[in-house]
Amino acid sequence: MVSDMESRERYAERMRMPWAGWLAVFASAAIAAGLTNFGDMRWWRVTMSAGVFVAVLAGAWWLSRLPVRVVETGAGGEVWLHVDDARLPMSAVSEIQVLDRVAYSDALGVALHPLAFVVQRPWIGRGVRVVLDDPDDPTPYWLVSSHAPERLREALLSGAGAAA
Repeated sequence: MVSDMESRERYAERMRMPWAGWLAVFASAAIAAGLTNFGDMRWWRVTMSAGVFVAVLAGAWWLSRLPVRVVETGAGGEVWLHVDDARLPMSAVSEIQVLDRVAYSDALGVALHPLAFVVQRPWIGRGVRVVLDDPDDPTPYWLVSSHAPERLREALLSGAGAAA
């Protein structure tokens, strides 16, 4: 395991939800809480409604906290893609494609390979496809949402062992 002292972060982002999304989540949480209460103000129903409200907000926060990072490790300068707790060395990558809105939508639709590693958030309409070149890994590619897929691709390609 490489320590933090030996690594350098080249790129970092979180898949945060936009403010409009939070307004929709807040409204959905209020509606769900109201539907569990039915206008009955007994303490246990109010408590249950508050719990539903907090659970919906906590679930939305959990979905929007996911980090995407590109880290250069060790003296050799090997570059790794970190998506939450999944890690991919760039030495196992053959191609990195930036996908615009249409291509990303198509890649998530019928063109999606059943063994692909997908990390997608519906509020992010673009991403990258990282094609693997590892005969021992059945995963053909990673498909990852990104607010700035061009910057993510550049950070990944700046490492040794990655091919354009």
